[in-house]
Amino acid sequence: MDLSPLPHPPAPPAPRRTRRHRTAALGLVAGLIGGAIVFGVDHASLSAFSAGGSPSTGSGGSGASALTPAATGGGSGSPSGGSLDPTGSSGGAATPIAGSGAPTDLSTIAAKVTPALVDINSTFGNQGASGAGTGIVLTSNGEVITNNHVINGATSISVTDVGNGATYHARVVGYDSADDVAVLQLSGATGLRTASIGDSSTATVGEQIVAVGNAGGTGGTPTAAGGSITGLQQSVTASDDITGAAEQLTGAIGVDADVQPGDSGGSLVNSSGQVLGIDTAGSSGSSGFADQSSGAQAFAIPINSAMSIAQQIEAGQGTAKIHVGGTGFLGVMVSSAGSRAGGGFSGGSDSSANGSGVAISGVVGGSAAAQAGLGSGDVITSFAGQAVDGQSTLTGLLVPHHPGDKVQIGWTDASGQTHTGTVILGSGPPA
Repeated sequence: MDLSPLPHPPAPPAPRRTRRHRTAALGLVAGLIGGAIVFGVDHASLSAFSAGGSPSTGSGGSGASALTPAATGGGSGSPSGGSLDPTGSSGGAATPIAGSGAPTDLSTIAAKVTPALVDINSTFGNQGASGAGTGIVLTSNGEVITNNHVINGATSISVTDVGNGATYHARVVGYDSADDVAVLQLSGATGLRTASIGDSSTATVGEQIVAVGNAGGTGGTPTAAGGSITGLQQSVTASDDITGAAEQLTGAIGVDADVQPGDSGGSLVNSSGQVLGIDTAGSSGSSGFADQSSGAQAFAIPINSAMSIAQQIEAGQGTAKIHVGGTGFLGVMVSSAGSRAGGGFSGGSDSSANGSGVAISGVVGGSAAAQAGLGSGDVITSFAGQAVDGQSTLTGLLVPHHPGDKVQIGWTDASGQTHTGTVILGSGPPA
């Protein structure tokens, strides 16, 4: 496939964030704002474009194609996508899926990788939903790295180690939602098999790779999708299926492996079984697994970048975009359809129609926002002394804050009156 820019690329489907895809009855509610916006359902796909990165050499496809979540879900926890072998036991050999340019010894390579993977099952209580993804074990006492979109908004997280079959409760240590990386700590874990971390700076176009993960979200035997690297330094624009909120990941590794829903957070490894990246997005046919010859493509976050973020989280070094510890919860809901909310900021400005700010469609009872007197129809105009010109700005301003923090907030009510007050943030799910 050719991932290089096209002079006139075909109009792609609405780009969507690659997520464990879960369902939830949210109606017009686009997000519940805690430490950031918790975007409705974790069901997404995305369109990708190479942006000045290394040229791709894969066959088939065009400069853009529809991509589905590299993670799965369903309101009832049912898998969606991919005909897997659900009878495989934990720690078993990965089910191989050979693609264009794939190594011939997929099973051998996968056997090196699977004991250091975990299946992640998240419950999203605020959305009445559940989802599944994958994680990579970094330490024997249960430190795991995964995509942030696998756990953002989760009210509880259960993790099963593929190597030993044991299930653990997981705590979110920290996350970087902009770069889609999160670190978990498994409670009471000891003696876990750890991943062999490679050097993504040595990755080359045409290099054989294998993507291993919890495709379909069914757990049990992982799947191994083989292929080759088609491009480096790729830019991927993604937005949520429900809200249309757009984000861009840069520096991604492009591959032609058949990454599937549920694979998010899994290992992209070289022929030696060393982790080069974290599986994040993949194309899929309507039946689940796409035919490699029809131009399947996927993207992974380079492991060097992901590990740099993880090390900052481990060191407790929060920044303007890296959150460490508990997530502060404001408790306002934003309508994806209301004109004053910017229609979900799928593109362009996301400010309210009556000037800068974020329009509120509802407030959680007992939350910080409710206690400060905010209500439906109000527009938040400032937070922590900074002007708010839309949802994404408010999200960013919330990142450094934690439960118990006192923050000044400004808003305009439905009658046009301006107000200021101090909120004490509550405790919410990771953003």
